[in-house]
Amino acid sequence: MSKHENIKPLEARFPLEKLTLSPMNPRQDVPEQDIKDLAGTLWAKGMIQCLSGYTENLDGAEIVAGGTRLRALQYLAETKPDFAKVRPELASPLVMLAPDRETAADWAKMENVVRKNLPPALEIRTFGEMRAEGKEVSAIATNFGVTEKHVYRRLALADLPGPVLDALAAHEINLSMATCFTICDDEAHALAVLDRVRGQNWSDHRLKETLKPDSVTVSDRRASFVGKEAYVSAGGKIGGDLFAEEDLFDSPEILSQCFETALGEAAEEVKEAGGWKWATPVLGSYVETWSGEFSKYERIWMVRGELSEDQENRYDELKALYREDELDEAGETELDGLQDILDGQFTEEQKANAGVFVYVNREGVLTVETAFVKPEDQQAAIEAGVLKRSAASAAPKKEKPAFSAKFVSDMVAIQLAATQTALLRKPEYLLDLLGFHVSPASGSRDILGLGKGWAQPNTPEISDNFILDPRLGGERDEAAEQMLADLREMASKGQVEAFAAFREAGKKLRNGEITAFLARRFLTQKKPLMDVIMKDVGASIREVWTPSQTNCFKRLNSDQLTGILQTVLSLPEDSEVLAAFKNLKKGKKAEQLHKLFNDADYQEKTGITADQKKCIDAWVPACFQD
Repeated sequence: MSKHENIKPLEARFPLEKLTLSPMNPRQDVPEQDIKDLAGTLWAKGMIQCLSGYTENLDGAEIVAGGTRLRALQYLAETKPDFAKVRPELASPLVMLAPDRETAADWAKMENVVRKNLPPALEIRTFGEMRAEGKEVSAIATNFGVTEKHVYRRLALADLPGPVLDALAAHEINLSMATCFTICDDEAHALAVLDRVRGQNWSDHRLKETLKPDSVTVSDRRASFVGKEAYVSAGGKIGGDLFAEEDLFDSPEILSQCFETALGEAAEEVKEAGGWKWATPVLGSYVETWSGEFSKYERIWMVRGELSEDQENRYDELKALYREDELDEAGETELDGLQDILDGQFTEEQKANAGVFVYVNREGVLTVETAFVKPEDQQAAIEAGVLKRSAASAAPKKEKPAFSAKFVSDMVAIQLAATQTALLRKPEYLLDLLGFHVSPASGSRDILGLGKGWAQPNTPEISDNFILDPRLGGERDEAAEQMLADLREMASKGQVEAFAAFREAGKKLRNGEITAFLARRFLTQKKPLMDVIMKDVGASIREVWTPSQTNCFKRLNSDQLTGILQTVLSLPEDSEVLAAFKNLKKGKKAEQLHKLFNDADYQEKTGITADQKKCIDAWVPACFQD
């Protein structure tokens, strides 16, 4: 047997003057008020839990666990003249002695960590020290009465630079901010960022972008399309957020090269498979055919087919069954075939003169935009009967849209986010939508996206001044992080135990999860239903989004900016303020509108009235005004 197995813990009483605080005790500094408060309790109630210590002999002992109690007893000895006579059991406290120094060290750590409300930084460092001593994760978890997952999460932070943990201990950063530093392997840069964020409540998203400004998340459309394996094979480096379980693509140039190559190959495949004359890869997330180089391309459409009398009757029969949700798989296939005939198809002659644009949308899905004739091919297309002469030569010049496609796309996402946010407050309304969605009364299945990949983008590409609820996919705050951790903790128990724990948590959790699920999957954008729903639930775009120089005003033209000022301030045409604003350059106009919408001091300084303030707070771009 080893020495550790032979020697058993024993208890002994020592005079208070024979007890000292062990250097192994992590709590070397304790607030004086804590000592006084505990002393009062000990004097009135006695000491329920004995001290823990270590000694090479029985002449005295070093206290490894119970240091605050020791100092409280010492305080009583100094302040109570009759201490030893009135409370002899406190004057010679009972000490449980560790059999060896290693056990004493473990006791010191355990006593410290299991205390309630202990700062996370101390727990992180304690687990890290025990790992360095060769302790297994399972042993640490058992000793401290926590899950192995909890230990792993703390150990993931144990290798952070010391100043980061010091800042966490000093409450200069919170635990969520500390976890962000795990993505940065450049210590000098990490410490420089730490100096910037001390005492500041930075969001996780902003902090991660600062720590790794060039990294791309795995959810980026390019990363989603290229895939991790192809990116790594090309020499790309992978970083990661240990706690969001999210990979980071740390080599954006390699990712861009991979994306361009993969998209080019995909475009070539589309061209060959479809029989098109050309297929042009577009690196953006959409194709802007009304401006720039593609504005001179002429679009052509599929040639619609006609159904025979028997086919028409069959089509009506199948359509009726579809509306009643009684159509089987074979019937759906047949209906799709008849619908294809009605929708039409491109002829071989069209394909020989036209081509398509191939791009990856915001969801990372390969998309084909059909079909267009290049300027240099338009005369041949006219001669082939693919284009009408009026389309290529006599057609009036296309009017440029009032808003760019990117801006409209962002506003559509914001409108959806605003509606989903309002729906979170209307669980009963969401259940009405669900019932309507699954019933034949809806006539479609496009109200809620209940299948994989059916969720619509609810976050704009330019997302400053935009706030999305964590339940809808927005940045998680501490409460959301804790909720996610609790649910993952349930999941770690296996489905049977997890389900039991979920039910035990009560209806509030269940109803909250159902509400969040349905709200996130609300996707319809069709009028007039969308207008009715937004009115019913009180959806407001300005609840989640505020116009700024970056997300709005710089993206509009000069006349539009003048119109905004005139509208929100109700300025007459002969207003001197309006005339002065018209003479400004576009950049200066955007800057002033930004301050008007975002700077309360500026509003007060310029004498904005209460009615004007209401107009400013209610304004949304004209693409959402009737």
